[in-house]
Amino acid sequence: MSGQGFHVHGPHDHAVEHAAHGNDGFSNNIAVMTAILATVGAAFGYLGGATQNEAALYKNNAAIDKTEAANKWNYYQAKNARQNLAEVVMTLPGVDPKRYEADAARYKHDKEEIKKEAEKFEASAQEWNHKSDEAMHKHHQWALATTAEQIAISLAAITLLTRKKWMMGLAYGVAGVGLVLGGLAWFAAH
Repeated sequence: MSGQGFHVHGPHDHAVEHAAHGNDGFSNNIAVMTAILATVGAAFGYLGGATQNEAALYKNNAAIDKTEAANKWNYYQAKNARQNLAEVVMTLPGVDPKRYEADAARYKHDKEEIKKEAEKFEASAQEWNHKSDEAMHKHHQWALATTAEQIAISLAAITLLTRKKWMMGLAYGVAGVGLVLGGLAWFAAH
């Protein structure tokens, strides 16, 4: 409605307005069905968004752990280079090998600890990636359920305009498919 009182209605709005003023059971059923489907669809949409955010958080955690693993591997390589250098220096003529043996042994020991830490972060990154993949699968299930409910709402609007009972049955059928998909997503999520 504009400031001058000019109304713009679509055919669906007009039919709903007339149904509200009359005692049209068919239109009333469609209106109630549409409201219920919109509520269910909104809940499915919220759950789909929540699982998508969860997947993104898990993927972020995987990236953090993968970066930490890369840092540990770089540190491992630095210790390896120092160990190799100490071992080479020990073989040079005129150098006391005892002086560098302890360094080489320490670098070798340090490398083993660093390797364990790097492998731990790599395993953690894989775990986070797996959780992210699972959450994205759940998100897709919620998205399918939401889409089915939205299609059912559109079919309900067409039903209201055409007043075809078979179309109402089709709308109920698609809504039922959406509910089944939502139920599957729910049980997969819990």
